[in-house]
Amino acid sequence: MNDATALFDHKAFLGTLTAGPGVYRMLNAAGEVMYVGKAKNLRRRVGSYFTRASNARVASMVAQIRGIEITATHTEAEALLLENNLIKQHRPRYNVLLRDDKSYPYLYLSAEDFPRLAFHRGARGAKGRYFGPYPSAGAVRETLQLLQKLFPVRQCEDSFFRNRSRPCLQYQIQRCTAPCVGFVSVERYAQDVRDTELFLEGKAQDVIGRWVEKMETASERLDFEEAAHRRDQIAALRTVQERQYVSGERGDLDIVAVAAGTGAACVQLFYVRDGRNLGNKALFPRSGDGAEAPEIVSAFIAQHYLGKSVPQQILVSHEPPDRAVLEESLTLQAGRRVIIRAQPRGDRARWLKMAVDNARLALAARLAHKSSARGRVAALKEALQLAGSPSRMECFDISHTQGEQTVASCVVFVEGVPSKADYRRFNISGIQPGDDYAAMRQALERRYRRVQSGENPSPDILLIDGGAAQLGVARQVLDEIGIDGVSLVGVAKGPDRRPGMEQLFLLGRNTPLILRADSSALHLVQQIRDEAHRFAITGHRQRRAKAKTRSVLEDISGIGPKRRARLLKQFGGLQGLSRAGVEDIRTVDGISERLANEIYAAFHGNK
Repeated sequence: MNDATALFDHKAFLGTLTAGPGVYRMLNAAGEVMYVGKAKNLRRRVGSYFTRASNARVASMVAQIRGIEITATHTEAEALLLENNLIKQHRPRYNVLLRDDKSYPYLYLSAEDFPRLAFHRGARGAKGRYFGPYPSAGAVRETLQLLQKLFPVRQCEDSFFRNRSRPCLQYQIQRCTAPCVGFVSVERYAQDVRDTELFLEGKAQDVIGRWVEKMETASERLDFEEAAHRRDQIAALRTVQERQYVSGERGDLDIVAVAAGTGAACVQLFYVRDGRNLGNKALFPRSGDGAEAPEIVSAFIAQHYLGKSVPQQILVSHEPPDRAVLEESLTLQAGRRVIIRAQPRGDRARWLKMAVDNARLALAARLAHKSSARGRVAALKEALQLAGSPSRMECFDISHTQGEQTVASCVVFVEGVPSKADYRRFNISGIQPGDDYAAMRQALERRYRRVQSGENPSPDILLIDGGAAQLGVARQVLDEIGIDGVSLVGVAKGPDRRPGMEQLFLLGRNTPLILRADSSALHLVQQIRDEAHRFAITGHRQRRAKAKTRSVLEDISGIGPKRRARLLKQFGGLQGLSRAGVEDIRTVDGISERLANEIYAAFHGNK
């Protein structure tokens, strides 16, 4: 495993994972979902990424992992459906070539005198009932074949059904009662349809019982081939009957589950719409320390839902003490009754249990992460020979392209964990292009004048991306502003700019400090430095894109927001517009010949 992956403490994380089924989401340094996968055994599957890489693509992904989110499920089938929902939602980079984007298939029972049972994929707009979703088209077709043998409900196309003058082959082999030519009454056919619905609803034990009798009868007359056939049918029918608790036919609710531990708490919020689990997220309330679970549920519901869209029902792991008040407030807000329920039954009890399990897993992972972070902070204290353990650490970096659109970043870590609410960017101006020292000075002055005025707390450690020269600039700025008690560390890339060879420059030390590649203190420094670098680059790209857009279009008289939007939409962005000719540009609504010539000239530099 390369040094970059060491920034994510996978050993501590794997120790918190369940051996049960579920879905995992790989996150990069920006918090983006890179990959969504499912597993029968989460601990074994996730752990396999850190012991071996099956190909270069997987190795590249693993090198970028900075976090993993987990959703535990009851079965692997549930994980499969949830995985599909999350892939469609996030469209992760590393899932593009691994899964298609088709919707899951359903069984469709039309609403008419002689309903048709058919395969369906896509929008569910037609009248009738939809059963599913099923994991694959093959599963639906297999179910249709089984149902055709069991219940004589037609599966033919409507055009075929309406133009028959005599029964087809399905009637001859006793798989249809020929409603197309009036061989069965509406009432009798409706009974067959109702039996089909009962079976698909999971209320078909009488059918299974009849098949068991047929299997036993065949066995008694020594017809073992028939008995084996019936045995396989029963197994297949039981598989079809199995309810899918992540995606069912009904359900429009949210699930709020709380797990509280020593000094920490986790709230898991699941969204279920039309019976489909749209995903979940974990939240860690700052007030969780010492608060009881019912109090946390109450505070979360009040803060999360008031002023926002509310589902008809909210399932909770612990009944809040002010449930009646919350229900009344949410009901008034929604204009319909809203129910908060702590002890549901049936499928919803399973959903709630799944949310509680995920809350416990997320809390365990959080506590393990905090423990790991504290260990890194302690290691850094020892490596730098500090008098006390550093609580707040800040790191600065500079990003620009050939000196243009310079942006400085400041990232903040508290107790070894990123505090993203405290991150700041500084657009640098008024300096010689490419002068990184002047850019660093400007950013530090702007930041620490606010610290001096009491607007921001002072850090224990200030890390600067650079060597002794950059460290000297930082020291000079802090001395001028009058801030002391801050340990300064310059982080310079080592020979060949290889990770693990970083040199740490400290005031009063003649030679740089080089830590071992496997040092947890170095891993913390790398993480902070890389986060500052990422945050600076992101800000620079945003500033550069904004400046590029303005210089090309916003500086042209007569091009307002509406015309600019039409141009970008017509040509798919600035790159497409830059390749367009004058005649092409004139085809856009509202663009005259004069404007078209000015736009073309702005890109090509000829007036």
